[in-house]
Amino acid sequence: MLIYFQELLKALIGFIDVAGLYFALTQLTHRNISQNHKFQAVGLGWAFADSVLHRLAPLWVGARGLEFTWDYILQGLEANANLVFSISLAALGSLMWLRKNKPKTLVPIIYACAGIVATMPSITSYLRRGLGWHFPKVVGFELFTSLAMAFISWQLFSACQRPSA
Repeated sequence: MLIYFQELLKALIGFIDVAGLYFALTQLTHRNISQNHKFQAVGLGWAFADSVLHRLAPLWVGARGLEFTWDYILQGLEANANLVFSISLAALGSLMWLRKNKPKTLVPIIYACAGIVATMPSITSYLRRGLGWHFPKVVGFELFTSLAMAFISWQLFSACQRPSA
């Protein structure tokens, strides 16, 4: 029962991240940033804050030890995957909330991709606990999925940039 509550809490935090990105993209005014580059600034800032809050202390304390373990390399790769996820989520949020002239056929795809990215912590936790995947395999999955979502986000973003016929 406790595991289900933790997973529900992770999913809720993912959607709170989406609400925070909504606020950062729509309510904060950035005078020197164009609409096309706003999601990059917000995504990088969001990823930096996430990385500092979740990874700085374990990496600082553990990596300074005398023993070398591959876990710190894997944590660094996982942080890079999360950086790509954050920028992809910011790009998808930019498409959802800032683009008024997006093709109607792409709207469900944009929302589905944003939902997948927002629930990725719960998905990886299920892979670890539910399916018994080891940390290197989960990190490989995160890297592959982050690159796939970045490619999809890029394609959606460029499709929404083209003038509609």
